[in-house]
Amino acid sequence: MQTEIIFAGFGGQGVLFSGMLMTYAGMDSGKNATWLPSYGPEMRGGTAHVTVIISDEEIGSPLVENPGAALVFNIPSMKKYEAKIKSGGVLVYNSSLINLPHKRDDITYVPIPASKLAVEMGNPRIANVIALGALTQAIGALPLEAVHHAIKNHLPPKKQPLVPLNQEALKRGAALVENNSKFKA
Repeated sequence: MQTEIIFAGFGGQGVLFSGMLMTYAGMDSGKNATWLPSYGPEMRGGTAHVTVIISDEEIGSPLVENPGAALVFNIPSMKKYEAKIKSGGVLVYNSSLINLPHKRDDITYVPIPASKLAVEMGNPRIANVIALGALTQAIGALPLEAVHHAIKNHLPPKKQPLVPLNQEALKRGAALVENNSKFKA
């Protein structure tokens, strides 16, 4: 099985970090994984997206035209990637920042108030990990525990004090999907 995911938003929203965590979780689970980032010249505030592929087989190319899932953090990314998701795919989005009507009826939309929840948890910078938890639960490509372990195993030493908060954020996002059967893959 191969799962292709686009993560997209503005630089500084943790887009690349979210994709990297998913990639590490896949590799740590014995899967093949690719991580292909793209961002504008000004990282913070510019546009950024990353393509992640998790597969049981070898991956022929890291390029993806029509992913099975997307995690979007801003309106421009929603407008760009909503149309590209494969029929039957999943679109997880930060509903704290995106309030657009859905244009398709052949994909599953998963609105997550990630920014609002992050503020409630005391750190606005964890919105990306809340959304990643929701994505992980919604698509089922990897167990949540794999991403949970990737947070601990792959955060740099100076960021290790943030591991418990990030792991709690991951669980919080996953619980939003787990407790809502219409979002399950």
